[in-house]
Amino acid sequence: MAAVHPAHGLARAAGLLAVLWGNLAGAAPATEYQVKAAYLFNFGQFVEWPSDAWPSPDAPFAICVVGNDPFGRTLDDVAHGESINGRPLLVRRLEDHRQTAGCNILFIARSESTRLAGTLEALKGRNLLTVTDIEGAESAGAVIVLVSENNRIRMRINVAAAKANHLVISSKLLRPAEVVGLEAS
Repeated sequence: MAAVHPAHGLARAAGLLAVLWGNLAGAAPATEYQVKAAYLFNFGQFVEWPSDAWPSPDAPFAICVVGNDPFGRTLDDVAHGESINGRPLLVRRLEDHRQTAGCNILFIARSESTRLAGTLEALKGRNLLTVTDIEGAESAGAVIVLVSENNRIRMRINVAAAKANHLVISSKLLRPAEVVGLEAS
């Protein structure tokens, strides 16, 4: 499938989430991690990485998961056959944050909560979008925290952490989010 142009990203996101939320006849409502998988895919459309974020022009766009993977096959299904900015989309599971070479988005699972601060400190400045659903992780330096509130997934975005990782987040992604870390931006 061809890359999704950022201008069409919102429509793609809405369509993907509609399918996941079960708006099709007879479909079951989406689980929390089906929705979060769709978010991870769409973050690639609304975040700008520096040109040196890839080791080569044909390197894939990699979404990586560290810790006990809560997605199962869902993330693979969302990524299957997709590309971001002309790069084929790849999903990788990691045992440790030291394996993040080649990752563009890193989802830090809740099983990593005791190592979160050390992981985020080690990854600071690495052209890496760090995403988690560990409550309060934005204050430890995570770029995006996905929070469940009133049966909805909301985003907290730490713009200072994004800037420290050389990432530019689109206003289209910032608009619906709770933005933190403005004092350092």
